[in-house]
Amino acid sequence: MSSKRSSKTSKNEEPSVSLKAQTGKTWGRDKDISYNTVLLSTLILTCCPLLVVYFWVVCTHYQCSIIEPIILLQSNDFSKEAFESVILHKLPQFSLDGIKIYFAWLSFQAILYAILPAKIGYGQRTPAGHILPYKVNGLLAWLITHTLYLVGAFYFKWWDASIVHDQWGSLFIAANIYGYFLTFFSFIKAYVMPSHAEDRKFSGSFIYDLLMGIEMNPRFGKYWDFKLFHNGRPGIIAWTLINMSFAAAQYNKIGYVTNSMILLNFLHAVYVLDFFYNEDWYLRTIDIAHDHFGFYLAWGDTVWLPWMYTLQSHYLVRNPIDLSIPYFLFVLGVGLSGYYIFRAVNHQKDIVRRTNGDCMVWGKPAKFIRTKFVTSDGKTHSSILITSGFWGISRHFNYVGDLLISLAMCLTCGFHHLLPYFYIVYMTILLIHRIWRDDARCRGKYGKYWDEYGKVVKWKLFPYIY
Repeated sequence: MSSKRSSKTSKNEEPSVSLKAQTGKTWGRDKDISYNTVLLSTLILTCCPLLVVYFWVVCTHYQCSIIEPIILLQSNDFSKEAFESVILHKLPQFSLDGIKIYFAWLSFQAILYAILPAKIGYGQRTPAGHILPYKVNGLLAWLITHTLYLVGAFYFKWWDASIVHDQWGSLFIAANIYGYFLTFFSFIKAYVMPSHAEDRKFSGSFIYDLLMGIEMNPRFGKYWDFKLFHNGRPGIIAWTLINMSFAAAQYNKIGYVTNSMILLNFLHAVYVLDFFYNEDWYLRTIDIAHDHFGFYLAWGDTVWLPWMYTLQSHYLVRNPIDLSIPYFLFVLGVGLSGYYIFRAVNHQKDIVRRTNGDCMVWGKPAKFIRTKFVTSDGKTHSSILITSGFWGISRHFNYVGDLLISLAMCLTCGFHHLLPYFYIVYMTILLIHRIWRDDARCRGKYGKYWDEYGKVVKWKLFPYIY
């Protein structure tokens, strides 16, 4: 839940704080690092990159069948020769063209981020008491990027519309180069030139700090925020661009674009455009407000998001599907219903927060619990926990909408393979894990107020289930 800004602190002011990093358990650092946590962190650091590579291989060479390479390996007794022919010889290949394209794209996004006119938004108060400003110009950057892509492909013929699909392997290598560089650069920066030293987190574990990050808001200057830029630009702007390119590749392959691919592009575009239209709202979500910047966000935004969130478009190029009209309308209905829930729930929280609770929710005065919490600079601040409307049904009913949208994206691919449904499985795990993290953080932040809130809003996600 979002905290209100203290009336004594203006938007452009930052409270005076000690230059030491926080240590111990505070509401911003609510978790001791155990042996099991370090072990799990190690598995994530090693297994996630391997999973992305494996999915690239099966999509590119095995019609997106997860089990076909395993069957081939088994039939050859998992021999070294079989592993080389089935997996190693199928890995993406380095290409200088891919490197040029990727870093030209990244540089272009950086320039747009820096020079486009922007509204200045403000994030949530950090554990050290900072309220940071952000340049909010993602929607304009999205429009310019996609207009240039389409005009360059279809009017000037500078590149094929399927360029991303055609260079997918070499772009994968380039993105990994940058993702790993960004991870280690951010790790070192946290030690030698932190942006806000008081908001750093040193867990005592190199592995955990590398994965989850040390700095909460690494920046260059006042506005160049690592988290907002990398999640929005090489991450989410790329999402719809990738889908368009794969739709073009499907057209090149079969002579038309299937209604399943059109529906998938539409659902992804709704989600992405909503993100940028409400980019100021995003500043107060868990990614920006609470997560530190390590491999989880650095490599995750540059590699995991663009390669794993777009698996359905990869699948539909290799396995074109024409949906029946009733099924098409059913999937569209699931997706739009999810979007309505997602947006309506978040709108309720936003309006209650903006009005300090002086508003109507579902035709009745908003209900909430007023709280107090302390930041590490020793100052006390007020906040509200909403208990009416959607927020009275469950603590994270917005995630119900998120899951419905995710399910609809997967349903566009039919039921012949498991791979397209990775996204809904992953999102379910991710969101449940976020609920656990949010509960621990809020319990440390709000204390007795959070206990009171839990008695009023008992369910965390689905009423009567969880």
